[in-house]
Amino acid sequence: MKKIVNRTAKIVNRKSPSGNVLAFTLVELLTVIAIIGVIAGFIFPVMKMAKAHQYKTVARGELELIQTALENYKSKYGAYPPGNQKPVNFYLAPVANSMMSQLYYELAGTTAKAVGGVPCFVTLDGSQTIKVSDVPIAYGVGGFVNCTKGGGEDGISAQNFVSGLGSKEINNSVSNGVVANTTVLVTSVGGPDDSYRPLGVSGLNPIRYVYPGVNNPNSYDLWVQIVISRQTNLVCNWSRQVILNSPLP
Repeated sequence: MKKIVNRTAKIVNRKSPSGNVLAFTLVELLTVIAIIGVIAGFIFPVMKMAKAHQYKTVARGELELIQTALENYKSKYGAYPPGNQKPVNFYLAPVANSMMSQLYYELAGTTAKAVGGVPCFVTLDGSQTIKVSDVPIAYGVGGFVNCTKGGGEDGISAQNFVSGLGSKEINNSVSNGVVANTTVLVTSVGGPDDSYRPLGVSGLNPIRYVYPGVNNPNSYDLWVQIVISRQTNLVCNWSRQVILNSPLP
C-alpha cells in the first residue's frame, strides 16, 4: 500500500529537472477551455436536433394510434366519424372547426343517460360527460354515432376504440367559445414552443380532424402542427414526410 501511495504522489507532483513543481500555464488553460467550447458547440445542436426528432416521432405515433382507431370505427359503422359541422365563423366562408371536433367522444364511445336529472352523454369509461343540449351547440350535430342505444336484440352497443390513449392525449378543459369543458384529443408534446397556443392555453395543442378530407377526399384529414424553435412542423396523414413552415394556426 505504501508503494502505491508514493507512486501516486510522484504522478501528481510532477517536477521539472530543476526540482520545481510543474503546473498548467495560462495559455494551456485557455486552450483547454477553447477545446471544451468547440466540443459543446457540436454537442448542443445535436441534442437540440434529437429532441426535435423525438417531438415529431411522438406526434406521428399518436396520429397512427388514432388512425387505427378510425379504421376500426369504420369497420363497425361503415363510415368514419363525422367532423365538427359548425362553421368557425358564420360571417365568413363556412369552414369546419377542425381544432374542436367531437372525435374523442366518437372514438371513446358514449352512453346516453341522465346525470343529476340532466340528459347527458357519458363516455364508456365514465371519465367525460357532455350535456345532450350542448352537443349541437358545440359540434353542429344532434348526437354521437358511437353511442349505446336501445336494448335487447335491437340495441347497439358503443365501443371504446381509443383505450390505449393516455391522459396526456385527452383534455377536458377546452372551451369552444360557447360550451365550456368540452373534451378534445391533443398531442402530448404540446406546442412545443410555449408561444404557440392554438387554443389559447400553454401546452395545449389539438389533434385536428376533418371528414370528408380535403387532402384525402375519399377518407379524412388528420394532422397536428407543432412549432419547434419557431419553425412550424406539420405531421399529417396525407404525407409521410413532416411538412415545414405550413401556415398557422
